[in-house]
Amino acid sequence: MNCSTDPRAIAAVVVSHESAATLDDCLLRLRAARDVAEIRVVDNASQDDTLEIVQRHALADPRLRFIANPDNPGFAVGCNQGAGDSSAPWLAFVNPDLRVEADTLARLRDHAVALGGPALLGVDLVGEDGRRDPAARRRDPDFAAMLASPARAALDVPRDPELAVQPVEAISGALMLLPRDLFARLGGLDEGYRLHAEDLDLCRRARMAGARVAVVNELAVVHVRGVSSRARPLFVEWHKHRGLWRYFRKFEASRRSVFTHATVAGAIWAHFAAVWLKRMLGRR
Repeated sequence: MNCSTDPRAIAAVVVSHESAATLDDCLLRLRAARDVAEIRVVDNASQDDTLEIVQRHALADPRLRFIANPDNPGFAVGCNQGAGDSSAPWLAFVNPDLRVEADTLARLRDHAVALGGPALLGVDLVGEDGRRDPAARRRDPDFAAMLASPARAALDVPRDPELAVQPVEAISGALMLLPRDLFARLGGLDEGYRLHAEDLDLCRRARMAGARVAVVNELAVVHVRGVSSRARPLFVEWHKHRGLWRYFRKFEASRRSVFTHATVAGAIWAHFAAVWLKRMLGRR
């Protein structure tokens, strides 16, 4: 497949960090996936067996190329690097802990084409235990509403079994597919995020640009969650909360009072402190 001329061609971008436990299976599945013309693995300073795994796959499959970062600049940077090193007209960002089926990405692309306009699509995510991941379907965070009603803190949206393609405000960054021209128009992922909330940001900007954001309910992918975050859980939590604060400042702060700014900041970092304390007590 000539990815520069074939309108069906998909570039699969995998950003890894200490993901050797699932990376081999992920790459085997992507190599077998229909219409995947390019595979880019961007690794953020892994110290496990990632390099050996990727080298083995790259020797067996010329579609695969490897970008090794000497440090960990974050998920958004890695996604942008992988996109920039590929040329296929469709981009699929795939977590290394996903088990995509051979037709998952091609069917996702076909749904995007059928919508008749720019679209950013995700899939139904299920854990190894069969439970659905609530992050697959979300609404935008509204921090002022969360302060007024703690019930608004939950962002998940119920799955609508009547809809094959369910419009939502945000999908999970674990698997996102969109046309390259839309990704370029959005300027890629915001590299100011290190971990978490960059997917919420991308979805919001895509909708602001007139694109549809939706989950294809008939496509389910197993998500072995948290593989790369197990070694440094507090590092992940820090950047998750930092990402939420960046999101608030970017999309909501201009509409809110100084008092709301202070209250949101206090709530975000108080929650992080509670998570930190719980983990410290758990270690004891």
